[in-house]
Order: sequence, then structure tokens, then C-alpha cells
Amino acid sequence: MGWNDWYQYECKISDAIIRAQADALVSTGMKAAGYIYVNIDDCWMGKRDAQGNIQPNSNFPDMKALGDYIHSKSLKFGIYTSPGPTTCADQEGSYRHEEQDARTYASWGVDFLKYDWCSAQDVYRPDEMQGAYKEMHDAILSTGRPMVYSLCQYGFQSVWEWGASVGGNMWRTTEDIGGNYRRWSLFAFQNNGLEKYAGPGHWNDPDILLIGIGKTNLDEDRAQMTLWCILAAPLLAGNDLTKMSPEILAILTNPEVIAVDQDPNGIQGRRVWQEGPREIWMKLLSDGSKAVGMFNRSVGTLPVTLRFSDIGIRGKASVRDLWARKDLGVLKDSYTVAIPRYGAAMVKVEPE
Repeated sequence: MGWNDWYQYECKISDAIIRAQADALVSTGMKAAGYIYVNIDDCWMGKRDAQGNIQPNSNFPDMKALGDYIHSKSLKFGIYTSPGPTTCADQEGSYRHEEQDARTYASWGVDFLKYDWCSAQDVYRPDEMQGAYKEMHDAILSTGRPMVYSLCQYGFQSVWEWGASVGGNMWRTTEDIGGNYRRWSLFAFQNNGLEKYAGPGHWNDPDILLIGIGKTNLDEDRAQMTLWCILAAPLLAGNDLTKMSPEILAILTNPEVIAVDQDPNGIQGRRVWQEGPREIWMKLLSDGSKAVGMFNRSVGTLPVTLRFSDIGIRGKASVRDLWARKDLGVLKDSYTVAIPRYGAAMVKVEPE
């Protein structure tokens, strides 16, 4: 759990912006809710010095000092590069400087590395992709500093099948979701069927949250948070935390919803029912209860009915609305709720 700058700022980032976001993680209660990584994406890098050491650009005068500042807040520091010669924004990549860059990041106190394929396709054959990712993982290990290793290569070559074997802790399963509801839902719902590849220490990553960036409404934001938590996905907020509305903060920090995402068993949920634009997803929790996401992917309000038999429960069950944070009582056989366009409901169900 943490924050990433890309969808809000793209290349318009600086030391001051990152410090302000770190401050806001603490002051808003985001850190207390579990968001601890402050991840800088593309466009922080400058050129290499005469010895080949990567240097930050003028917007980041001292990366070690920035890392120290983030750590002083009891937060963790994340950074970004590419296995290719350049990044997606045509900045300096790590090609042929893997060990050198890993040592540099370790010296700065980096705790998280996002490794984005981008121009690597120009220098590596498709069958060399796994080796390129393993090379940087080995370089990280050689530093002795633990770092979360995030593979960003858009689901190429079914990365979920081999991401863990090259050291990945998380791997993007699809293209970038940046945009509106239609775009993120197009890709995120494709994570069904990938649940067997996820678990503690290695996660399917459907990308950064768009909540609060300004391209989706509150119903759509709750739907994204619901799906990400059912998927046991990494939760990386992407909005400007210094200008966050109370409603957005409530979505990002709802403790009962986050508890589903962070359930210690780390089981990724799956789709259990679909009819047209209506879908129901279920995640088994460590206490034996079941978290259920109910989605309406149509352009108008629709009723969605959860039949308890579809999640392996016969007869009566107690149902709790996780967004409203209230018990709905003991119900028999099913639960029906009207869901607005592109919205979702999220409940916890326990057999009686």
C-alpha cells in the first residue's frame, strides 16, 4: 500500500511535490490506514556521470536526502527505471548498468523498484525478457538492501506464470489503465482466472488506483476500490493527497474494505457469477467469511442479487455492508441491492 505520482503528475514532478505527498500521507491518516510507500515514477533521472552513475535531474537535487526525509516519516521510498536504454518518457534507463544502478538505489535508501519494459524491446529478444528481469533482481539482492520488486511489462508473455521465479513481488497484468471507468474496467476485470498465481509475496497488479484524480465519479471510485480489494491487489493511490476531498479520503481509508485487501491469507478473489453487465466476485477470508463484490457495468441502475448458494452457503447468512460499515442482518438464501451505473456494492457474508 502506498502512493505513486504518475497518473496525477506524469513528468511534472519534483522533490517538493514528493515531500508534500509524503507529508499528506501522514497528516490525512493514509499512513495510519496502511499506505506507506512513496513511489516516484518516470522522469526523475538526469544523465550519468563520468563513472556511469545515474544522476537525478535538477528537480531532484539530492535523492539521498529525499529518501531520508521519507524515512523520517516512517514511510518507504520507491523509484522507477527500465531494463531498456530509455524509459517510457525517453529518460535514462538501466540497460548495461543494472548492478551499478541497484547499488545507487540502495545507497539512496530505496525500498521499492518499479522496472518498466518500455525500450527494452529494442535491445532484447522476446525470449530474453525473463532474463532481463532476473538480472535486475540479482543486482538488487547483491546490494543487501531489501526492495519490493515490481515488474511492469503489461502482462506480456503471461508474466503471472513466471514473475515470481525471476524475483518479482508484483507484476502488471495488463496495459496502463489510466483514463476513465471504461478503460480501467476493460482491463481490471480480465484478472479473473489469475488467482492461482497470487499469494503472499507475489501479487497480480492491475495498476495504480485512479481514485480522486478527477476522471471518475464516486460510484466508479468505490467500484475500483471494491475490485482491487477483492483481487488482493497492491493499493497504490495516485491522486494529489494535498487536495483530497473527504469523500475520496473515506473511500481510500475505509478500514473494513482495506481489511479485505490485506487479509493475511492473501487469497485473490474470482468471479462467481455474471449475467450481462452484472457481475459478482468473491474472496475467501482468513476468518472463514467471504467478501463479495457486486458490480453493475451498465449505463443505468440495475438490481444485483447475490444468491448465497453461488458462494457455497446454504440457507441463512449474516450480511454486513462494508462501504456503509453496518450489519444488514441475517438473510435467507440471497441479498439484492440496486447498484448505480458503473458502481459496486461490497458485503461480508458469514453462514449462520
